[in-house]
Amino acid sequence: MVCRFCGVAVEGEIEVSALGQLDLDDQVFVTAFLRGHGSIRRMESLFGVSYPTVKNRLNRIVDRLDAAFTPPRSDSAEVLDRLARGEITTDQALEELS
Repeated sequence: MVCRFCGVAVEGEIEVSALGQLDLDDQVFVTAFLRGHGSIRRMESLFGVSYPTVKNRLNRIVDRLDAAFTPPRSDSAEVLDRLARGEITTDQALEELS
């Protein structure tokens, strides 16, 4: 990653959020939607497009977000997985979960 303003570069494995993986135009669209408190009518006015166009674009963006989103695993899910694999006892799992 390189900052286009100061030229600082960061190399390595960097996890980018699902929103950050959207095209810049889609990021702007989502930001405008949020700033407009989710008003499709406001989006129509702001972008000069029809209601169906706004809905279609939002649906396309949601599809992209769904494809990029991986829900975080909770610590409890990891403990239960280890229990299921027999790596820890029930008592150990209960201790870790409390």
